[in-house]
Amino acid sequence: MKTKIYIAFGMLAASITLATTSCSDSFLEVENPSGENLEEYYTTDAHINEALNAAYDPTHWPDWALGQYNALNIDAEIMGDDFWVGGSNKTDRQEWHMLSNYEANSSNTLSSLWTVDYSGIKRCNDLLKYLGWAEANLTAVNKASYEMQGRALRVYYYNNLWHYFGNIPFYLENLSSPYTAPQLSADEVYNNLITELESVIKSNVLPMRWDDVNCGRMSQAMCYMMYAEMVMYQKDTSRYATALQYMQEIINDKNDYGIMDDFASIWKNSGEWCKESIWEVNYEIGFSERSWSNPQGIGGTVLPTLISPNSWPGGEGWDAGANGWGFMPVRTETYNMFASNDKRRDATIWDCRGVEYTKRYQDTGFWLGKYRPYTENNATSGDKDLNYNNNLRVYRVAEAYLNAAELLLETGGDATKAKDYVNVIRRRAGIAELGAVTVDDVINERHLEFVGEGKRYFDLVRTGKAATVLVPDSYGYRTNSWTESKKYIPIAQAELDSDPALVQNNY
Repeated sequence: MKTKIYIAFGMLAASITLATTSCSDSFLEVENPSGENLEEYYTTDAHINEALNAAYDPTHWPDWALGQYNALNIDAEIMGDDFWVGGSNKTDRQEWHMLSNYEANSSNTLSSLWTVDYSGIKRCNDLLKYLGWAEANLTAVNKASYEMQGRALRVYYYNNLWHYFGNIPFYLENLSSPYTAPQLSADEVYNNLITELESVIKSNVLPMRWDDVNCGRMSQAMCYMMYAEMVMYQKDTSRYATALQYMQEIINDKNDYGIMDDFASIWKNSGEWCKESIWEVNYEIGFSERSWSNPQGIGGTVLPTLISPNSWPGGEGWDAGANGWGFMPVRTETYNMFASNDKRRDATIWDCRGVEYTKRYQDTGFWLGKYRPYTENNATSGDKDLNYNNNLRVYRVAEAYLNAAELLLETGGDATKAKDYVNVIRRRAGIAELGAVTVDDVINERHLEFVGEGKRYFDLVRTGKAATVLVPDSYGYRTNSWTESKKYIPIAQAELDSDPALVQNNY
């Protein structure tokens, strides 16, 4: 397992705690001297580092923060066609059930995700302001690195908001009273973000890959992946050639990146930050302070608890008495779409049929194996349900290959090379190679490759397939169809109340 950088700060700037893992899982804690002015405190390299690390901290909040579970893969997958929502019944995490049926409203939406990402944006803006105060004490190299990390991270937070909410308040400097910002259209948000990201990339300041001690920071390759994702989601064909170039840079960078030979190994604790990993959200239980009363503290993730069988009897590496909550059961149709010899099937889907556990709502006997719980990955004390040592994989090299294949086909490029890129992924899966590929073949391969990684729903939307795929099912669980008006989910009522100028999405 690679070393993880894991940073956790308190919610208030007046109380700052830095925690970073090293090879020996040692930690550094720094507290802001009480009463010291910010303009005096943020004048050294060490303190700017604290502000930078504080800006990274909200990346690990979404799975449980501010009263909601919002693991980024679940938020996307519940609106797709591979999973049910599950839980105890359809009022358990009601916002998920309503989003899954395309009937969300201002009282049932991803309200805490909005708050989390804007918290991250605020911290990035803080960092960039503090850089001016500390400029005399920073080397040019460090100042440039801190700036570009902060700007890239800010794009990451805005990218999350843009994908889900579309039409959002946008600002690059923190607000003053009355703390409101203009709400831009989704297209305007995209134009601002892609220009900002292009500036970061062209600076060439960030390394293609950080060393093991700093894995988790914004890298050039991470920026490339965000760029391709955003350009393809926007269908900005004017930038497809550049996105393709970036994907091929990652593919050709054999020193830093590559495809793992064994798909299943990616999802093990030892597979974190493997050569296929471009960016992950780090969770670390070696110094766990995270609890239900301190959900933003240092620690692990609740994701394995959320997506696993209830009242587990023991076996398969998970001790008896462990208690999953039964969210996100895999649809039977998802299991059946894999060929029996596709190595991804059993690594992706945990088949618990025949095991006697307490079956909850929409149970199928199938669960997401990529993030399934193991006792060895669980905290030994404290709030165990909230502390599993499973990093969230956000971007993998496999996606660069499939992005490149799709972009080649969309731009009239080398179809043979596109086929070769897809077949790299199929060979690893142990299934027959294709003699030629279409864009639909690439989308199908993405479907098989990225089950449970939060990609499928957005692929259906951007390719125009959502309206025909996301329709009522034969079980009576999903009774509504997706329509174009469902692309952006409702803004929470509390946000509308706080800024009467905000316009609700037409959902």
